[in-house]
Amino acid sequence: MIDVTASTSPPGNEPARPNLVWAAVNILVLDRNALVGCLIILGFCFVALFAPLIAPFDPTGQHILDALKAPNATYWLGTDEYGRDLFSRMIYGTRPALVVGIFSVLVSILIGVPIGLVAGYKLGWFDRVVGWLIDIMLSFPSLLLALMMVTLVGSGMTTLVFVIGISYVPVFVRLTRGAAMVVRNHDFVTASRSFGATDARIMRRHILPNVLGPIIVMSSLTIAGAIRDEASLSFLGMGIQPPNPSWGNLIRDGVSVILQDPWMAVAPGLALTLSVLAFNMVGDCLRDMLDPRDIALSTEKK
Repeated sequence: MIDVTASTSPPGNEPARPNLVWAAVNILVLDRNALVGCLIILGFCFVALFAPLIAPFDPTGQHILDALKAPNATYWLGTDEYGRDLFSRMIYGTRPALVVGIFSVLVSILIGVPIGLVAGYKLGWFDRVVGWLIDIMLSFPSLLLALMMVTLVGSGMTTLVFVIGISYVPVFVRLTRGAAMVVRNHDFVTASRSFGATDARIMRRHILPNVLGPIIVMSSLTIAGAIRDEASLSFLGMGIQPPNPSWGNLIRDGVSVILQDPWMAVAPGLALTLSVLAFNMVGDCLRDMLDPRDIALSTEKK
């Protein structure tokens, strides 16, 4: 059994928190899926950062004479109807996928976690109002909610970050609220309150650290959903606009000629699938890392 807890318990009978660094190392060693997922994500991040050095051609450069070329030694994944290199466009398409995926989730966390924290700790009328609003927003699928907002405010990468981020706010509000309602009844919170600690200090020092685990796990899974939503909006023509490449609009362009040139839709589709799968694999890893009981069970099986 792997001991992922601190050597001493925090004062006030507060439960010991996992040693996240040590748990992460052990999970990566024991879980091949977690290791593969992390390597895939790091690979996509490397490609996004060094796209100008990796891409052999300008992603928006047109070579009409080479239109709809099959994969060959010059164009590794072929070309589209304008003669643009599909491999280069896929490389640059990694950027909007990761930027929108990661930063939209940060927007969701920055908005949703404080609201859920206050609602779950204070309860009362504020909690009821938040609950009603969240129920209304959750009645719409995140993609439909994002599509409605994009229709109102327009497209663009910055807009997509905030639109998709807002569409996932209810998820983090509900998650944080539920966890905070559980933690607020623990003895260490009652002890801090009896010693005169303010509500803000209790939420910051005692409740928030104890609800970070579920938030981190949900963040990884939500990034996968945000990447998928960005590709879906771009596929529908409401996201990244041509000639700027995005996996979504690359798939849309390839669908029209999928019978003649299937690689145009298959290649970006595989990249999208692989990125979503990698973040889901890491999400499972984080769930194990932040739950000592799962780590112990995984160790016994190994």
